Amino acid sequence: MKPGLEAEVNILHASVCAALADPKRIMILYELADGPRNVTQLSEAIAMPQSTASRHLKVLREQGMVVATRQGMNVEYALGDRRVIEALDLLRGVLRTHLSRRADLAEAIA
Repeated sequence: MKPGLEAEVNILHASVCAALADPKRIMILYELADGPRNVTQLSEAIAMPQSTASRHLKVLREQGMVVATRQGMNVEYALGDRRVIEALDLLRGVLRTHLSRRADLAEAIA
């Protein structure tokens, strides 16, 4: 890959990772894995103000992880790509392994 193109891809990759760096955004994505929701439904499910949920949704929309569709007076949000949930699940698997190793280490020192 050309160096300039590789740098651009790395910047875009970092942007996607930054969008996933907030626990509330991860919660929103998992909530949307069960099906489309409007901002009221999301904010209630995750126990956050609608304005906060809207800001998080904006970040996720900008990265293409969430798509918005107008449904009359409401806007309905859905996953932009189901693979984002698969990626989050893979990361949780890595985390589970990491925590298991730490537990083994803690047990060994005890």
